[in-house]
Amino acid sequence: MKPLVSILIPAYNSKEWIAETLRSAISQTWPRKEIIVVDDGSSDRTAEVARRFVSKEVSVVTQENGGAAAARNRALQLSQGDYIQWLDADDLLAPDKIEKQLAALGDAANKRILLSAPWAYFSYRTNRARFIPNSLHQDLSPVEWLLRKMGENLHMQTGTWLTSRELADAAGPWDTRMISDDDGEYYCRVLLASEGTRFVPESKVFYRITPSSRWSFVGTSDKKKKALLLSMKLHVQYLRSLEESDRVRKACLTYMQTWYPNFYPDRPDFMAELQELAAQLGGHLAVPRLRWKYAWMKPIFGLKVAKRAQMLLPQVKASVLRSWDKAMYRLETREVVENGDNNIGVTREN
Repeated sequence: MKPLVSILIPAYNSKEWIAETLRSAISQTWPRKEIIVVDDGSSDRTAEVARRFVSKEVSVVTQENGGAAAARNRALQLSQGDYIQWLDADDLLAPDKIEKQLAALGDAANKRILLSAPWAYFSYRTNRARFIPNSLHQDLSPVEWLLRKMGENLHMQTGTWLTSRELADAAGPWDTRMISDDDGEYYCRVLLASEGTRFVPESKVFYRITPSSRWSFVGTSDKKKKALLLSMKLHVQYLRSLEESDRVRKACLTYMQTWYPNFYPDRPDFMAELQELAAQLGGHLAVPRLRWKYAWMKPIFGLKVAKRAQMLLPQVKASVLRSWDKAMYRLETREVVENGDNNIGVTREN
């Protein structure tokens, strides 16, 4: 009998996206699947929209708001699958994503192999998504994968992974302290329990860019900064547990330097912790520099204003691009409906 795959969807205030996400889960060509949505105390109609899809293979449960990690833990507890497919409530899977990944394992499936896939950003039109290869797009040992992630500032989006139950059990639950980078920390532990990754280029994941989906955006939130600091320290600990070498120490220092600006200059206590860790690694973290587009603001308006501009202006640009993409999506969708073209999937708003 083919293994059962659990597609687990934590959802919070996702009424605009949840229907399309559920359709992409239901449309998976892998025949044996269960789909579990955990509504994490949404204040909108997320649960109501999701319940329209309830069937023998789709269930929806609700809980008080506890954060994404808590919702994922609840979904995992309820699931029965031999494999776990995480799917955020605004993202999409290609119809054959799961089938191609399981096919790559072959008949003698090794439950300690972690399956990965390519992913690309989109806002509304998936045909505009661009899949750009990087050094994680290959089969890698756990230490090589973490070295590249941390040393080159790369990551895999949550939906790319297909995780065996054996690996999920070995990794343990999601850490509810992580209100930012929860998936980064979790999959470090999954990698540590694995025998390595197997990259399946034919499978695809579409990562929708919305303001609420930007978990990596820390901004001015002290809670997110605290969670990021913890995640960074754990990343370094996890990689060093696999190998203690010059190349590991170099990757750890590069990784810490990349995220150091999130604490400078507002949290000198967190900066001091990271500098102490950097010293243990034989290095020192440099004072962060503003990008050239914003550096001219510092002598005129001060560091605080220049840093805030560097943080906020890209968000404004992204918002404008999303609005344009939404307008074009609606125009293209209307044209498809009017032309009666049944060969193109049309998502209707709920």
